[in-house]
Amino acid sequence: MLEERLAERPFLLADGATGTNLFEMGLVSGEAPELWLEAHPDRVMALHQSFVDAGADIILTNSFGGNARRLMLHDLHSRARELNRKAALLAREVAAKAPRPIVVAGSVGPTGDLLAPLGNLTEEEAVEVFVEQIAGLMEGGAHLAWIETMSAAEEMRAAAKAAARLAMPFTLTASFDTAGRTMMGLPPSGFAEFAASLAPRPVAVGANCGVGASDLVMSVLDIAANPQGPVIIAKANAGVPQWQGAHIHYSGTPEVMAEYARLACDAGARIIGGCCGTSPVHLASMRRALDGHQRRAPPSFETVVAALGPLAQPRKEQAGAGRRRERRRV
Repeated sequence: MLEERLAERPFLLADGATGTNLFEMGLVSGEAPELWLEAHPDRVMALHQSFVDAGADIILTNSFGGNARRLMLHDLHSRARELNRKAALLAREVAAKAPRPIVVAGSVGPTGDLLAPLGNLTEEEAVEVFVEQIAGLMEGGAHLAWIETMSAAEEMRAAAKAAARLAMPFTLTASFDTAGRTMMGLPPSGFAEFAASLAPRPVAVGANCGVGASDLVMSVLDIAANPQGPVIIAKANAGVPQWQGAHIHYSGTPEVMAEYARLACDAGARIIGGCCGTSPVHLASMRRALDGHQRRAPPSFETVVAALGPLAQPRKEQAGAGRRRERRRV
């Protein structure tokens, strides 16, 4: 279904944050968001509905931490398949009532474990973990597996193998949050090539979460540098998180996220959404911005920084450029 929608539209709007919005609705720190699928299904569906109302074409299921390795922290590992099925069913129920086609993407996050040789989880074991999760999402009616916030190539490959085993289409996004690379060292410039090595290939690849909209747009530019590359996803956090008392506040305003959406489109993304801190208000602003936008030339580093603020995690070459500019001003 995602490929059909992409064939119809120049861009698709993905939804905003799940976790941070559920916290605003009463989720307590340390509580498994997946338990809300049973304890508060009305709230989970209300969040999906709010994103549809804001203009989303794609909604992600409340299953980011729904693999057995993550659920083990809450003694829920034996219920992984069941909870993922419930997550997809709730999202499909909202999508069925929408006035336009809505893609239901089954969110598949990392296991939280290091894969061998750095950790004890083998790639084969990881494949089985992801097969269980994706099977549940399929049973609930998810249109595809949305593999996201990944850092290690081995774990991405395991999740992709799981989707392939089940003949489930999938997308793949990484978090380039460490000086322009993932925590495990994968650069965005090599991401399209890595995705092309998978069989089958993902429907789309890109960047999500990370450390801010500026950094993410720069990652999208690097991914898009390959002219034969895949459809690109951009799903940035709403600015940078800041503690305000006992709560985390994200610095990005709806206006800033609207400008981010336009720049992500210019950078080459065709699926654009928000991650942590992105509320339905942010998303509605992004929808309006994209609906009135004509894609421009890819933005320069200076254009991105001027519009969205400095990079939170500058790369070496960008940090050096910044220092040279400072010296010229002295």
